[in-house]
Amino acid sequence: MDVNAAVAAAAAIAGVLTGVIAMLAFRWSERDQKRPTRTSLHTDPVLPPGVDTVLSVLRSSAVVLDEADAVVKASSAAYALGLVRGGKLAVEPMLQMARDTRRDGEIRQVELDLPRRGTGRGEALAVSARVAPLGSRLVLLLVEDLTEARRIEAVRRDFVANVSHELKTPVGALSLLSEAVMDASDDPEAVERFAGRMQIEATRLTNLVQELIDLSRVQNDDPLEDAEPVRVDELVAEAIDRCRHQAGTKQITMAAGGTADLSIWGNRGELAAALGNLVENAVNYSPARTRVGIAARRVTASGGDLIEIAVTDQGIGISDKDKERIFERFYRVDPARSRQTGGTGLGLAIVKHVAASHAGEVTVWSSEGQGSTFTLRLPEAGAARVTDHDMPGLDAEGETGQPDGTTTVTSPYEPLPAPEVLP
Repeated sequence: MDVNAAVAAAAAIAGVLTGVIAMLAFRWSERDQKRPTRTSLHTDPVLPPGVDTVLSVLRSSAVVLDEADAVVKASSAAYALGLVRGGKLAVEPMLQMARDTRRDGEIRQVELDLPRRGTGRGEALAVSARVAPLGSRLVLLLVEDLTEARRIEAVRRDFVANVSHELKTPVGALSLLSEAVMDASDDPEAVERFAGRMQIEATRLTNLVQELIDLSRVQNDDPLEDAEPVRVDELVAEAIDRCRHQAGTKQITMAAGGTADLSIWGNRGELAAALGNLVENAVNYSPARTRVGIAARRVTASGGDLIEIAVTDQGIGISDKDKERIFERFYRVDPARSRQTGGTGLGLAIVKHVAASHAGEVTVWSSEGQGSTFTLRLPEAGAARVTDHDMPGLDAEGETGQPDGTTTVTSPYEPLPAPEVLP
């Protein structure tokens, strides 16, 4: 009997202790849940109402810091720029600005050049940072990426400087020549000589102004608004006719050929200007008594058939370092040759913009001393397909004489042979 009573008493005591321990554990758990943690301090509820929504629609990179300089909120753009790493603001000048603003409440703004992440070339990332207090404890940092804006501004400054220089040269020459004509009014031969020089400078000035207008037009207009099927053979004939006088002066043979009855979809005027510039450059940079070839063909591409128009010359060629820059505005491979021929350095820039605006491209193959091949690739307009061997009049060598004296060749895509001086 006494043993049973003792067992019952022990069980009762054990049950009471278990209940007390469970109650204490429950109370401890509740208090632990209510206690603020490091994570809970940095969640959205710390931000004033509506701030999170406003930050999510800003184009600038946004970072919110607390009184311990820990990141409370950061946009994805801030992480992409490398501003935030490991929950901390990684740019020391911006961190110092935030501390100063937290201390005195003043809004601060500064422009900085930051190293670009992921590149070993030391390229700078230009940003504008603005820091302002957000409530009593938080600081808001807004960062705007100015890299592209600065690049565009640099291009604009270079363009204006180049235009000013290019315009000043013929205008200054005309001014000096007009004074020379006045001083030599009693010398007919001198007047005639100076007048001839004035005509050359006036022509150069006219060409420069016209190419500036053409470049502005192809950059700003949408050529496909007035697009139409344009026959390639008509473009080639127009380009040859445009350069016939210069080629005849240097005894350069212009050869046209390739696949017949091809058409391109686009703006006829812009396409004619682009191909004309390529042919004109080929003639200007080729030695006397050589040959310039122009040929077109159809190539199959994943997005639809393309038309390739290649212009091949036997000229001075282009070095590897110059190939990367020849499509820049006002860049010249041979400045002395450009001055002699009246080149403005805008022709290839116009070709590049015309090709891009027509959903195409322009490429170049060249080797110094062996000539160059510029190739326009543009979408086909769906003309009837006729292969090379269907063209009438071609002989076994792929050439045939034409009534106007030009020579037709099937393909100048391979480099033409080294320049050969004709007897």
